[in-house]
Amino acid sequence: MTVVLAGVGADSTNLGALGPLYDDGTFEYVPIPEKTRRTRETETLGSWELRNGGAAAELTTRITPQPVHDGTRTIAGEELAAWPLHHDPNFEALTYGEHRTSGYVSRLRALEPGDVVGFYAGLHRPGRDRAHRYLIGYVTVEEVAVIDPETPTAEREAILERHADNAHAKRARDGELYLSEKTVVIVDGCEPGGLFERDPIRLSDYYVKPGNERAQYYLREVVAETFRVEAGGENMMYKPAYRCALSGEEFRDLVGVPGSRSGGGIPPELAT
Repeated sequence: MTVVLAGVGADSTNLGALGPLYDDGTFEYVPIPEKTRRTRETETLGSWELRNGGAAAELTTRITPQPVHDGTRTIAGEELAAWPLHHDPNFEALTYGEHRTSGYVSRLRALEPGDVVGFYAGLHRPGRDRAHRYLIGYVTVEEVAVIDPETPTAEREAILERHADNAHAKRARDGELYLSEKTVVIVDGCEPGGLFERDPIRLSDYYVKPGNERAQYYLREVVAETFRVEAGGENMMYKPAYRCALSGEEFRDLVGVPGSRSGGGIPPELAT
């Protein structure tokens, strides 16, 4: 039994902005912009409503979806609001898909029912300088499916149909994944799980490490100890996948239930 912490959500590299974290503890989760228009996803930057009013499109002025098969171009103006989101994770449907090979595919495909995928994202407090990485929600694992370039067509189509709400299934065409050369892991979840209503858990510190020239984001020592992190490294700059030696039950008891978060056993030093 284990827990994987996955870095998700819009940030400066894809949206040009981070989700706000407000003084009352509420925050905005914004999925990354989709790499392609060819998706069944109906949510767009213009339709994605922010908890404090407005839409996700108001957080930025332009995006450059990458990679794209027909070259790189900038999306702005009215086209920006109509651009689809890669709704992943989908906290309503409790589904998450991933193709990143930097520890993500290998750690996610090893999960079993009852394990947990926790999601962290970059958030910033309006009017303040420093953003941080925060745990914003999780799903309890119900099923894990894997599609790789060698998966037979009939099996691949069956997996995509069974996980139709997943963002990777939504942008597949004729049974082919958008990035057909990559392995994709799809995790379907069950309750308890979902997006936190408020009070995300800060995972990062930001400082200059001896021997480095500039400050970077590092996993907080109290987080590494509390979640018993055993793989993923300490540098959080590029959103590594962390494997934690907690059981799903231990994790849920620690952070509480999304929505109420009642029963959470977060130590005071971790809750800041």
